[in-house]
Amino acid sequence: MTIDAIINKAVKRLKLEGKLLTPDFYAEAFCKEAKKAGMNVEDCNHLEKFTKSLNSEFQKDLKNYHIKTQHEFVRFIISKLNRTNPTQATQTIEAQNLLTKRILQAVEVLHNKEAAELAKKTIDILGAGAKAEQIDAFRQRWVNFLTTYDDTFLQKLKALGSVDSSDLKKSIEALNLEAGSTSMVENSSVLEKVSKLLVSSFVPSIASSVNDTIANISIKIRQNPSLLESDSIEQEIKTAISLRIALDKESVKEMVESIDGVLDKLSLRLIDMIEKSDNSNEEIQSIKKDLEAYGEDPIKNFKTAHKKLYTIAIALEKNTQLLSKDLKNHSGEVNALSVKVKKLEKELAAAKEESKEDFLTKLYNRRALDDFMEIKEAEFKRYKRNFSVVMFDLDKFKDVNDTFGHDAGDAVLVAFAKILKKECRSVDVVGRFGGEEFLAILSETDTKGGVIFAEKVRKHVEKARFMYKGKRISVTVSSGVSERKKHISLSATINSADEYLYVAKTNGRNRVEYKKK
Repeated sequence: MTIDAIINKAVKRLKLEGKLLTPDFYAEAFCKEAKKAGMNVEDCNHLEKFTKSLNSEFQKDLKNYHIKTQHEFVRFIISKLNRTNPTQATQTIEAQNLLTKRILQAVEVLHNKEAAELAKKTIDILGAGAKAEQIDAFRQRWVNFLTTYDDTFLQKLKALGSVDSSDLKKSIEALNLEAGSTSMVENSSVLEKVSKLLVSSFVPSIASSVNDTIANISIKIRQNPSLLESDSIEQEIKTAISLRIALDKESVKEMVESIDGVLDKLSLRLIDMIEKSDNSNEEIQSIKKDLEAYGEDPIKNFKTAHKKLYTIAIALEKNTQLLSKDLKNHSGEVNALSVKVKKLEKELAAAKEESKEDFLTKLYNRRALDDFMEIKEAEFKRYKRNFSVVMFDLDKFKDVNDTFGHDAGDAVLVAFAKILKKECRSVDVVGRFGGEEFLAILSETDTKGGVIFAEKVRKHVEKARFMYKGKRISVTVSSGVSERKKHISLSATINSADEYLYVAKTNGRNRVEYKKK
């Protein structure tokens, strides 16, 4: 028997059994017909191969449950997975991840530059929530490190004492250090102290931070104090000191300019008060002259800034009545601005509310539907409150646009939205999913209730008179119904409703499709 003959028999079997021509049902029927015809098809042996890959305990369970199809096999595996303890697994993974980080942190301080750099990068990707492929790439880098690591450099120390490649500290302690070596160690200690003092001198005394150039030379000297004995480092040190002085000068300049700006504003304010006041005294006139002269040499007057500001504060205190009067004159403007702000807040609230509404149909838009579905999903997980999802699609809507124009199409969408609103309950949510697709979320409703609602809408649309400019437009609607309790996730429920909507379209439109069993 040929493959074509088996295919034909498989299709006939599905029709006799009253099953839809879906990939799963077709594969099951095809394998049965192939086995009946005595033909060995590799795709039909997947279940046997999968079974052999399981441990003996799972194989025994498969036999007891009489698993015969791949679909039943997948459901069996899912049920096993659902009975696992996710909390324990998560805790184990977190503990392993933390242990890995601690080991990597230990590697960072083991005096091997290459290993330390690789450990730091690995910690960074683990902390950033790396994907499996990234983690695997770093695993390979560690494999490469272990493969290419060469510790023959330790053999150079043999002349000074015994070498233990497994204990670097022990090897160093065993080195034969003579008087010359001791002198070298003492000299190194002196250089280290000098380097610390020198690095400290690089830090600006006024500026809040150092720049990259100073930071780099500081790190270089701190890590290798012996550089101080070389002539090449002299110019870098001079450059760092010059930069430190420049940073301090720049900070002083910014501080003076900041105070200068404050004094300028106060000066203008006092001058304005003086010009408006009829009782100006000699003290205020003197302050006015000082403030006008202040900008000539701000650096010179920097030391007297505090005293000058204090004097200005006293002068302002003496003129509080004038300031109070000025504030009262501006109170009307403040009140007007307050009213305007409140109006804008109301407009903003209205705009936010409109952002959840479809501009054409006035139903909820896709964003709002997503929010409602998340709420329903949370209620389902916490309180086991079931709900159904119904997907609607206006049949041959493109023909309406092509024949009558897009204005007519918009009119049909608006009319259909009104039908949805009329047929749904107050606890239900209906909205425009996109284009000519609409979605309904039915609270506390199973598949049967969802089908009843979908049929009411379908019949209403079929009987309705859609009119545009005196012309009647024939409109029908197809829908798919799915129940949350029968699916593993919210996305699976929505996808199921969409698939049944496609089945309704394929089977002739103007119908409601759902899972019959």
